[in-house]
Amino acid sequence: MLLKGYRKEMLLPRCGNTFQSLHCIAHFDEDIGEVLPYLNAVLGGDVYIKEPPSVTFKAHGKLITVYARKIAINALRDEEEADHILEWMKQEINDAWENRETIVPKYDGKAVPHILEIYKFLPKSNCKKCGQPTCIMFASLATQGAKGFIDCPELTAEGSVKLNGYLSKFRFD
Repeated sequence: MLLKGYRKEMLLPRCGNTFQSLHCIAHFDEDIGEVLPYLNAVLGGDVYIKEPPSVTFKAHGKLITVYARKIAINALRDEEEADHILEWMKQEINDAWENRETIVPKYDGKAVPHILEIYKFLPKSNCKKCGQPTCIMFASLATQGAKGFIDCPELTAEGSVKLNGYLSKFRFD
């Protein structure tokens, strides 16, 4: 067992006292930096940073960042939800550590589409027929999976095929 315990802090968001959610930071009793590439491989991290090491996931509807000595979880309903996610992460960390011999470590994050690559396929007419004020705004939403080739009425058949082919390379959660 790599991670034995942690000390939890519950925080209100700094950006506004009207928010109803809480944030949690848990400080680990042990340094778990060595397990992060294995955890990233198992859970499919969105962002992996090598130095200082950290991995960020979207799980349980939350943004969770795990560092060598702490974990940060955003937008929690209450302390009970924080406890549930912390115990789940503790189990995932320990499982990844115990199974590291059979896991290929992953030192990068999830591949994401690039806004300018998407923009290249668009008609660049800023027609607003897709509901967005500009084609670049459409491209921005497409990077997140919120818009796709079927959402642009002005896209040519060739452009639709190319944009769909490009976007199909990415996973949108």
